Amino acid sequence: MTVDTLFSVEGKRVVITGGAGVLCREMAIALASRGAKVVLIGRTLEKLQEVVAQCAQAGGTAYAVAADVTNDAQVREACQQSINHLGGLDILVNGAGGNKHAATAGPTNPFFQIPASALKDVFDLNCIGTILSCQVFGEVLARQQAGGIINLTSMAAFRPLTNIVGYAAAKAAVSNFTQWLAVYMAQNASPTIRVNAIAPGFFLTEQNRFLLTDQATGNLTPRGASVLAHTPMKRFGEPNELIGALIYLASDASKFVTGTVMAVDGGFNAFSGV
Repeated sequence: MTVDTLFSVEGKRVVITGGAGVLCREMAIALASRGAKVVLIGRTLEKLQEVVAQCAQAGGTAYAVAADVTNDAQVREACQQSINHLGGLDILVNGAGGNKHAATAGPTNPFFQIPASALKDVFDLNCIGTILSCQVFGEVLARQQAGGIINLTSMAAFRPLTNIVGYAAAKAAVSNFTQWLAVYMAQNASPTIRVNAIAPGFFLTEQNRFLLTDQATGNLTPRGASVLAHTPMKRFGEPNELIGALIYLASDASKFVTGTVMAVDGGFNAFSGV
């Protein structure tokens, strides 16, 4: 087997939740341009269709399916539509997630006053949405006796970050669940079904751009400066720098890899600050 064959995703049938986000958009285009067929799932059809058009411009095939990953009925309908488009499933990428201001501690929103409803919303989106998608799409993989799941987690899963209490707890749960599901699928469905996760470091996305950089000047905020001070590579990641990890985990190159959480973080998690 050549290196090109080993890392090939040509013909893979891939579903990506959160498909209109900055990171998942890049993943979708990369997979489609390499010959995978992709279904993008998200809440806003118009945003998904923009990514579908970008995939087509890159020479690939993609479809858009609107659904909320926290809604059981919508996820099941999205699964059926995805299978109709793709004719089956090889890889599920769980990219849906995010934070909200009300679940973030700060000077005007102390931890002791954060409403349970805000914490629940963040936990539902990041953790329950991932678990629900794994139940629905994972059952398809179990019937096929083959395939893979790639969850997106966060540096906050390794080391709790200040303020983002709900998001950090939810992403830590996703990492734990990834390992649990890897064992469950291998023991109860098929040992050829692999479950792994990618933990991005700090990338400028719609969610965090103006936490890390000043909207007016583009200069680093104090939090952004602190992040780079604790990142040995001294910069934020570029979305396309997740593609190597994605292709590795989606291809036969990682046939004996399951239950891993792969950091792509410029060294952030390795640095103690000293």
